[in-house]
Amino acid sequence: MYIKEITAQELAIILANNDGDIQLIDVREPEEVAIASIPGFTILPLSQFQYWSEKITIKFNPNQETIVMCHHGVRSAQMCQWLLNNGFTDVKNLTGGINSYSLSVDSSIPLY
Repeated sequence: MYIKEITAQELAIILANNDGDIQLIDVREPEEVAIASIPGFTILPLSQFQYWSEKITIKFNPNQETIVMCHHGVRSAQMCQWLLNNGFTDVKNLTGGINSYSLSVDSSIPLY
């Protein structure tokens, strides 16, 4: 299944105009989030998958636009694939992850 991608610049525009109709998921680990984060993302570490996976369709609307982020875009791509395989219809992966967002949009977000 094809995974749609979104650039850091496109995400910045969406975040500036977000009225709460977009679901934001960050699959990085808590220690990574402590170093660098973007407000508004729900933290769902992949290492804790067994604790939140069964509740994903309760916490999130499978038919609502969902953007997934990690450090460089690899783990978030895995999460996007899993969401698509579990009934989500509008999923996008942040290309280059939070690293790209820091480099091209908001340099106040630390690199790691």
